[in-house]
Amino acid sequence: MVAVTILAAAGDGVAAVPAAPVSVDHVNVPVPAHERVTLPNGLRLILVPRHDIPLVAFNLLLRGGAQLDPPGRDGTAALAADLLTHGAGKRDAYAFADAVEGSGGNLDAAARGEFIQVQGQFLAQDSRVMLELLADAVLHPRFDDGEFEKLRARRIEELKAAKDSAPQSLLGNYGRARLFAGHPYGRPVGGSEQSLAQITRADVTGFYSAQAGADRATLVIAGDFEPARIRRDVAAIFGGWQRAQNPLPALAPTARVSGRRVLLVDSPGSTQTYFWLANVGVPRRFPQRAALNIANLAFGGSFASMLNQDLRVKAGLTYDASSRFTRGAVAGDFAITSFTQTDNTGRAVDLALATLGRLKHDGLDAAAIGSARNFLLGQYPLAFETPFDWAVALGDLDLYDLPESYIGHFGSDLVATDASAVRAVIDEAFPSPDNLDIVLIGDAARIREAAARFGPVTTIPLAAPNFSAR
Repeated sequence: MVAVTILAAAGDGVAAVPAAPVSVDHVNVPVPAHERVTLPNGLRLILVPRHDIPLVAFNLLLRGGAQLDPPGRDGTAALAADLLTHGAGKRDAYAFADAVEGSGGNLDAAARGEFIQVQGQFLAQDSRVMLELLADAVLHPRFDDGEFEKLRARRIEELKAAKDSAPQSLLGNYGRARLFAGHPYGRPVGGSEQSLAQITRADVTGFYSAQAGADRATLVIAGDFEPARIRRDVAAIFGGWQRAQNPLPALAPTARVSGRRVLLVDSPGSTQTYFWLANVGVPRRFPQRAALNIANLAFGGSFASMLNQDLRVKAGLTYDASSRFTRGAVAGDFAITSFTQTDNTGRAVDLALATLGRLKHDGLDAAAIGSARNFLLGQYPLAFETPFDWAVALGDLDLYDLPESYIGHFGSDLVATDASAVRAVIDEAFPSPDNLDIVLIGDAARIREAAARFGPVTTIPLAAPNFSAR
């Protein structure tokens, strides 16, 4: 038995209330019964029957993704993924969308750094239609010339619009291009204005035909169905899918930077500075996940976090300050992000660095650890309520070769995490404030002097068509 503290409303605030001891089983999320089948062509099929609601959800993951974009053609995988649902099989873009909507379902596709994802949900009675539409999208995409040109032009215009109205949405693109220079993680998944302009329809069709293969795919189906029937349908519809032309290359490990470097992205006339402070963090399979989540939630993952309290509540320098770990097959980035008025740029970055330094030096006290643990214990089960949630979750386990205990034992892992485990994670996973890549998007003429205090400065214009200083 373990004692768990819960949070209860107390007037205008929140108070910690000790609760009666509960069984560890009550803080865990049981993984539902499911079965795994591998077709002769290598397609992995995971079936999660649940008969509580008449819906069937699916999640197809195709390993590879944007990491395999050709040199100078960043955004190829993203365009290919978008086009999967813009005409497939006998249906053009309009007919395909009409077939999906006419069944009361949804079917979407997108590229990620390490995979292409096709997912959606249909009424249980339309599960066969769902599989046929999914198969058309994945096996018989049209890659229509007109649709390709429209999507490519739209993506370029969206990037230009983001620079005008939401430059903070591009911070990660600039930062990762510098932090992971030469590594696939440094490539913008959606491409840049420059790279998108270079991509041809032939690039997209060639990429997809070379990379898409049954042996790279995992299909998770969860919901109201009979497993034997779905197995037969999947085998009949996807059994002829060929294997990929080439083996999937392994991702090279990433390396942390030493010292501080500043990338100043010049946005003349900007009244605010958006900043990103980062270094390489940890991979998805980092073993101390519970302690990592507790530490990051307390440091920069909530309104009550150290970062938000220091920069927003106490200093009034920003409306929001946060931190997060991006974790993949190899270590992604740990990043602090925020914004401030132009004249406060130096002060805000100084304070963010000081707060990180305080975390590294002092760690977290018992109250902060307990509050973060309680929040995670309360919120974690909410991510596993629907068939779609489980289709996504089990696909994620398969993609990163994670055990079921990654989900099923997380609650007890949180309860078992003590101050020494959190201290060890802070030492290992969080970077020193002296070793960071810093990106500032703002008016260079007004903030250059402040930027120079944090390290050697490289300046590029926000209007440039790419995210790299090279």
